[in-house]
Amino acid sequence: MRVSNVTVRKRLAIALAVGIVVFFIIDIRLGIVQFYLGDKLTGLAEDLWSRNIPFEAKRGEILDRNGVELATNISAPTVYVIPRQIEDADKTAGQLASILDMTKEKAYQYLTKQEMSVRIPEGRKISHEKAKEIKALGIKGVYIAEDSKRHYPFGEYLSHVLGFTGSDNQGLMGIELSYDKELSGKRGFVKFYSDAKGKRLENMADDYKPPVDGDNLKLTIDSKIQTIVERELDNAEATYDPDGLIAIAMDPNTGEILAMSSRPTFDPANFQNVPSEVYNRNLPVWSIYEPGSTFKIITLAAALEEGKVDLKNEHFYDSGHVEVAGSVLHCWKSGGHGDQTFLEVVENSCNPGFVELGNRLGKDKLFKYINDFGFGQKTGIDLTGEGRGIMFNMDRVGPVEQATTAFGQGVAVTPIQQVTAVSAAVNGGTLYTPYIAKELVDPKSGEVLMRKTPQAKKKVISEATSKKVREALESVVAQGSGKGAFVESYRVGGKTGTAQKAENGRYLENNYILSFIGVAPADDPQIVVYIAVDNPKGTVQFGGVVAAPIVGNIMEDSLRAMGVKPRKNQIEKETVWTDPVMVEVPDVVGMSRKELQTQQVDLKLDIAGNGDKVINQAPDAGVKVKEGSTIRIYLGENKE
Repeated sequence: MRVSNVTVRKRLAIALAVGIVVFFIIDIRLGIVQFYLGDKLTGLAEDLWSRNIPFEAKRGEILDRNGVELATNISAPTVYVIPRQIEDADKTAGQLASILDMTKEKAYQYLTKQEMSVRIPEGRKISHEKAKEIKALGIKGVYIAEDSKRHYPFGEYLSHVLGFTGSDNQGLMGIELSYDKELSGKRGFVKFYSDAKGKRLENMADDYKPPVDGDNLKLTIDSKIQTIVERELDNAEATYDPDGLIAIAMDPNTGEILAMSSRPTFDPANFQNVPSEVYNRNLPVWSIYEPGSTFKIITLAAALEEGKVDLKNEHFYDSGHVEVAGSVLHCWKSGGHGDQTFLEVVENSCNPGFVELGNRLGKDKLFKYINDFGFGQKTGIDLTGEGRGIMFNMDRVGPVEQATTAFGQGVAVTPIQQVTAVSAAVNGGTLYTPYIAKELVDPKSGEVLMRKTPQAKKKVISEATSKKVREALESVVAQGSGKGAFVESYRVGGKTGTAQKAENGRYLENNYILSFIGVAPADDPQIVVYIAVDNPKGTVQFGGVVAAPIVGNIMEDSLRAMGVKPRKNQIEKETVWTDPVMVEVPDVVGMSRKELQTQQVDLKLDIAGNGDKVINQAPDAGVKVKEGSTIRIYLGENKE
């Protein structure tokens, strides 16, 4: 059949049109690929050719409030291999095995894996000496990546607060966990290119993306005070062999934690060497137990605020016990304290006297103040694992429960709750949220990225009431059961605590938690210190005997470290025969060298300068020091 010319021309025209359309589509597609997708496709191709050797970011450092390094990093190289680049796997396996202390068979398995790159576990965070040995071999396909591991320069110091990191530098406990995101930073890498067989492409330059280091974290901790606390806990552990020890120091005017520690402790760099219950429990915020007589501070503050007691003019007679709803509650002193003012009730830590204060307040008022001071709820401190404590259900509070609560028995609280509450009782009446992280700082620029400020929760009592509480607590230390915490020339207030431990609903025999909470200076509080000693051995089981002297030692050295000057005016201590003889420092400023020799006091002189007259002395005149102490004398310099 013959096709007409018209039909042929139509078919040719259609074919031409289709060809033009197809060409136009291809042209557009090529243009899109060339101008719009070119970079993307090139990048994808390069990704197929590329191999990354990671560079770990430096984890942010943790510092104390003065910039002292508490957690840092040390360089620890890591070995990577690119199996396809290994030319002689058997030989290379032998070389690596001898340096990395592994079997040749295991090394060979890593070198022959069907993967782009392999990190050798035995080659993680190795020493620089081993890294140099491997580099010196010059083996193709074996790479040393920059890595680091966490370093805690003070070992067990502040371990429960700092916590620790895992093998990948991830925070696992403590501050390391709470601020892991901010401390971690971002990983960098060196990228090189290879062909499908893994051969390195020598004509393509390596790419380097530097890691972004984590932010530095500055704590509220004062390492000078922390060191003093750690020393005293070590001494107490050696002296009493207790089941446990707890210590907290806080600035009562802000809620900043100045020191925190407990025993048993551990080295964060070797946390695997202790049972998990040791590092899992930060006792100052986790443990819950009956507070004992330290809780009486809350009952006292409530009674004073409500005008239920006149400490100096009202009297109370203690026969040694009190009967409440058919139950007999005993005073710690057999036979009682007899007639005493209510100030002496506080000084003597008299249980029946505090039962009377609880009765005057009544159930609702007493428990309202307990709640207002923060008991039965978390304080909100920025540490994990905080406990709430255990309070009576109000529906189940009868006369006996009210009475025992008034002197700190039958309820359970945490150490951090006690420190926070007592801080409010002495700082003028404001309850603060305690905190331990102060600032996040950019490690390069020094810019402060986050700064925490004191968070006041509520006003619990008035300034006038707080002043009365401070005065009563100072009397406890000077005249009452807390004499062990007395520090000459520093006004220290505080309260003892002796709480019998309970287990399975029954009190244990001869097993107590002995505590003391102190505040100084008593007229202008700068620091609150709490110490608890769990079941000390070979000693009298009283908080005033065991815990109070520990707090006294911490107070004396901490106040000096804080720059708080000794003062002459303080309540005179009621002395006992075991107290050291105290000597008043004479005024020697203006005296000549010869006159110095005529001073009839049992003190040593540390003389500096070659001048003729004394121009300065320390301590100041009028301050009392132990007999035989050294006073420093400065004579100035002779003019030439």
